[in-house]
Amino acid sequence: MDHIDRSLLALLQQDATQSYAALGRAVGLSAGAVHERVRKLRERGVIRRTAAEVDPAALGSGVLAYVMVESNAWMGESADAFAALPEILEAHVIAGSASVLVKVRTATTEQLQDVLRRLYAIDGVSGTQATVVLETFFERPVDPTAGGLAEG
Repeated sequence: MDHIDRSLLALLQQDATQSYAALGRAVGLSAGAVHERVRKLRERGVIRRTAAEVDPAALGSGVLAYVMVESNAWMGESADAFAALPEILEAHVIAGSASVLVKVRTATTEQLQDVLRRLYAIDGVSGTQATVVLETFFERPVDPTAGGLAEG
């Protein structure tokens, strides 16, 4: 991945609806060359998907919480059980006092409470600790122009 690929990724994260011609003008390549680079980035799994960013509050899911899930067993095989709860947006196996960290969105705190109840139905879950977000200062995608990404 070179500096042009990184620039393309940054531009696509800002607005994935840009034409290949517009992207090409921004990075100094033809539309065809940009199309080929983007195709290769998709094939290599660098670009996982293209999606619209939607405001959760506008859809009635204004309550955001992060839940630390404690367990009495290894939870690494429980991905499907967590994915079965549609309110869970992300689930991560973590190191520390908890086993899994989940990001949850609901419309109300009562619905959040119901999600917590359903988490206990997952085999091995022994406890939860929820933190409700009061305000989000910002959220940002990975910066492809920053260090830490492998050259290749």
